[in-house]
Amino acid sequence: MRPLRRIWSVLGLRSEEKHEEETNDKGIRLDYDLKDTLTSNRFVGLWRMATGFRTIYVMAVVAAGFAALSRSAVFYLLRYFVDDVLMGADSQWQIPWVAAGIIALALLQGFFSFGMGRLAAETAEGVTRRLRNYLYDHIQRMTFTYHDTMQTGELIQRATSDVDTLRRLFQDQLIGIGRTGLLFLVNLIALALLHGWLALLSIPLLPVVSVASFFFFRRMTTVFESYQSQDAAVSNRLQERLTGVRVVKAFARQSYEIDRFEEENWEKYRRGVRIAKLHTLFWPVVETLTGGQLLFGMFMAARMALSGDITVGTFVAFTGLLVATIWPVQGIGRLVAHVSTGLVSLNRVQEIIRQEREDLEEGNTPADKRLRGALQFRNVQFAYESPPAEEDGAAKKGEEAKLDPQEARRRAFAERGYVLRDINLDVEPGQVVGLLGATGSGKSSLVNLLPRFYEYSGGSITLDGEELRAYSRGFLRGQIGIVQQEPFLFSTTIRNNISYGLGRKVSDEELEAAARAAAIHDVVQTFPKGYETLVGERGVTLSGGQKQRVTIARTLLKDPAILLLDDATSSVDTETDAAIRAALQRLMQGRTTFIIAHRVQSVMTADQILVMEAGRIIQRGSHDELVAQPGVYRRIFELQVQIEADLEREIAAVVEAAEEKLGGLEKVQPFPQGYGSPSEPEIPHSVTRG
Repeated sequence: MRPLRRIWSVLGLRSEEKHEEETNDKGIRLDYDLKDTLTSNRFVGLWRMATGFRTIYVMAVVAAGFAALSRSAVFYLLRYFVDDVLMGADSQWQIPWVAAGIIALALLQGFFSFGMGRLAAETAEGVTRRLRNYLYDHIQRMTFTYHDTMQTGELIQRATSDVDTLRRLFQDQLIGIGRTGLLFLVNLIALALLHGWLALLSIPLLPVVSVASFFFFRRMTTVFESYQSQDAAVSNRLQERLTGVRVVKAFARQSYEIDRFEEENWEKYRRGVRIAKLHTLFWPVVETLTGGQLLFGMFMAARMALSGDITVGTFVAFTGLLVATIWPVQGIGRLVAHVSTGLVSLNRVQEIIRQEREDLEEGNTPADKRLRGALQFRNVQFAYESPPAEEDGAAKKGEEAKLDPQEARRRAFAERGYVLRDINLDVEPGQVVGLLGATGSGKSSLVNLLPRFYEYSGGSITLDGEELRAYSRGFLRGQIGIVQQEPFLFSTTIRNNISYGLGRKVSDEELEAAARAAAIHDVVQTFPKGYETLVGERGVTLSGGQKQRVTIARTLLKDPAILLLDDATSSVDTETDAAIRAALQRLMQGRTTFIIAHRVQSVMTADQILVMEAGRIIQRGSHDELVAQPGVYRRIFELQVQIEADLEREIAAVVEAAEEKLGGLEKVQPFPQGYGSPSEPEIPHSVTRG
């Protein structure tokens, strides 16, 4: 009885209150795992995707069948009206009854058509609502490796435009094919019952139209798939350039970007024209065939009526049924074109569904356990893709023997795709570890292994004496706090951004304490709306330093056991740098901390410093130990100290000259000792190579 109650509620024949009550317990599987829809047959995939909505969708098709019957019955009533009422004697009293019958059939047809449309729309909206929710959840849970290779615009295109195409497929095209098929079948049977021989004469070209539609469908699928791919490329370029619009304007590259966009847009236009050409080729052929078939059928019926083989009423009914039979065949080509686009969108959506997602719950999730932060790395290796097997050929060994050992190691590293190689490290709870090295040396890759953003390819990492992989990803990410080099804020209030990491309501006292520790509270108090201030897209209304301190407050509020700082002060001025460093010192207290840096000043106070090159640790020790020994670290330190000293001398000279020229100027202090210049250079590869 539930499906029937559901149908009545959808048709609006039950009270709204009752409908709302039942929509909370529909029996519809909104949590259905859409991986079950993956199959080589796309129509089977669509049927599976409608799980939970199949009953009302089938009832929509049944309603379409009754609408077709009502329409066909009108022509039989017209035959009776012409032959028995108009031609009959003393039959005027029947005219109102015939008129009432036609009106009743029209009302029935309208009622069933309305029911078909409502049920199909309910199915389409329900299926796509579930699909959107699933895709959003699925995309959030897919691996970092997938997101590294997939363009954001492409994902947005598939999760919005392609899903909407599927909605139209369920709401209009699939039900339209069912309706068209039923109209054709019912009217063909009605034609056969009216006059079998005439019915046979009226359909010989229709199989030809069906075959042409099949080939058109196959070709249209291929062409539209190409069009959708280019449409995604246009969307991706638009999304990426809008995100970086400030960079475009800063470098006055608008003309360049317009030219690049026009190239993509022209290609989309070209592929769209191919679709239009297919349509212009197909429709004239179909309309010519069906129009010729219609004229031939009417001509034969007229001859038989004139010769007295059929009555005038039969002729009227036959011509009406013939039009009602051939009209759906004309429309089938249009539906086939739309269905082909829908199946392309289904395939694009299923490509996302087919991807494996991260299992956040797999592994141990210790209840109420806080990690101490003791870490051991033993011969850890990592590659973003599975590295090929090592080659042991004599020729290869001979070639490597001619190279400098360090260069041979670097070349082998690159050939095998390893990002990290032979990492050995011991970290005590609460220790601060500094990672120093050139861009691409493996610093970020190393710390990204700890929250299991990526899985190490070889070796072992233990955390508090237990293998890292034994912990669930969800547990690890709840215990690890990350402050990124480029702070990211959501387009919402400062309050929501700071409390984002907890997933619960945060009191004003907790919020203020975290903000004070991050040295952002006083800044927030200067805003008219305080913590309710909207920060704009990606925090655009805040300065770089303010955004960074908001992210530090967010991490402080989370109270992590392990802290990962990814060059958190690399792009701020000296004063802001000092404020952020003070906030970070409070954040690091009692926590195992990894600091990724390009500047020596950022890691000088670390308990141990690792100098990395080409995925390996080439030096380790405290600041004093590393400065005392020759090597990369000392060269970097001396270079950066020299840059700072030169800059301070230049500033002092400028100030002195200004004082002499203008007189009475108050002396300008150089940069505070230990914080460096506002924009110190990152470590050049030439320095690390010596």
